[in-house]
Amino acid sequence: MSANTEKAIPKELLYQLEERPAVAEAFFAGLQHVLACFVGVITPTLIIGGVLGLGSHIPYLISMALIVSGVGTFIQAKRLGPIGAGMICVQGTSFAFLGSILAAGFIAKSQGGGPEEILSLIFGVCFLGAFIEIFLSQMLVKMKKIITPLVTGIVITIIGISLIKVGMTDLAGGFKAADFGSLQNLGLGFTVLAIIIALNRSANPWLRLSSIVIGLFAGMLIALFMGKVDFSSLGSQPWVSIPIPFKYGFSFDWVAFLPIALIYFITAIESAGDITANCAISQQEIKGDSYLKRVRGGVLADGVNSLIAAVFNTFPNTTFSQNNGVIQLTGVASRYIGYYIALILVVLGLFPILGAVLQQIPKPVLGGATLVMFGTVAAAGIKIIASETLNRRKLLIMAVSFGVGLGVTMVPDLLQHAPKLVQNIFGSAVTSGGLVAILLSLLLPEQPSSVAAQLKPSTQQS
Repeated sequence: MSANTEKAIPKELLYQLEERPAVAEAFFAGLQHVLACFVGVITPTLIIGGVLGLGSHIPYLISMALIVSGVGTFIQAKRLGPIGAGMICVQGTSFAFLGSILAAGFIAKSQGGGPEEILSLIFGVCFLGAFIEIFLSQMLVKMKKIITPLVTGIVITIIGISLIKVGMTDLAGGFKAADFGSLQNLGLGFTVLAIIIALNRSANPWLRLSSIVIGLFAGMLIALFMGKVDFSSLGSQPWVSIPIPFKYGFSFDWVAFLPIALIYFITAIESAGDITANCAISQQEIKGDSYLKRVRGGVLADGVNSLIAAVFNTFPNTTFSQNNGVIQLTGVASRYIGYYIALILVVLGLFPILGAVLQQIPKPVLGGATLVMFGTVAAAGIKIIASETLNRRKLLIMAVSFGVGLGVTMVPDLLQHAPKLVQNIFGSAVTSGGLVAILLSLLLPEQPSSVAAQLKPSTQQS
């Protein structure tokens, strides 16, 4: 490649992985990541707390979720020895865990346990389950037949498409909203989306860097004038939340443990896909030893962070997908942004009133911002798949994986008569589609080169 050709290639990233942005730029970039992931970090806790009737414990659990998310994000970015991917890998609880965590909670509840006994059992089985992901991380190098660009590309694409549904639901007003799909909600959401797109295409790097924050802030102001923002509940928030190891005790049950152990296995593969997408967007290798080392460190950090999460009273941590979209939009891949994300999340956790302010962002405003970010995750998966030579075998693997994975999302009642464990595992598009991709990659043999050689002469003669 000539020097002139190299100069003609546009620089997609404002800051590369090892570059250090100035403090103001780094803070803005970090804040946008927090805004993108904040709801994802606290929502599993809100759902679990509501379903299991944890009542007054929920604010403390939300604070712990934010603090541990910050600590885990720092570990991923810093890379402590072999632990960490050395990238912006924001941590939070995967929705894949919800079913098995709720099942564990109901087991404790059926035995007459109150909120403290429920949380004791959940955190006990989550703590021990984390060792499964730690063990799997060390086996990833030997799993090269599983973690191929085709499989990871399929998983990332399914992750992105699944998240798009979440973004569009928020844009319309949020799940089961009384005014779902109203013109006010749609207008507000698409206004935020349009602002972010316009700013992201600006030649000014500051506007591009701040596109999500400006879009959310503008949407918040518009929503305020529309009467969609209510700060009346802020006064009831505690001033400070202090982390206390194993505050609710530690207990164990095999029946509760097995489903959670299986989800740890699934999320290890999911995290490998998320880290691969991060590598692709951050212009890092997605093949070879350095790539496998990065994935191994990232999945190991997920396991270690889940241990920390259980100790400090929150649910398992995995690498979030949506933040890859923020990297793509802002053009900032610097791992040092992870330090700022971590600091902001820890501060929000220690001082709950700050997090409560962010909770007031209306769903349509958030949906307008996340819709484009989730779309970029799907686009990153498609880009990885497109880098492969797609023969008949690979196209078949893609077709069946997308068909099964997206099929369970489009027809949620498909498994309504299956055992609860099967529903929890295969009801997820990522889980079902990812497992199908892995199984077919292992079971369907590659086309022997000798067959291709035999076909070549006949093709030439014709």
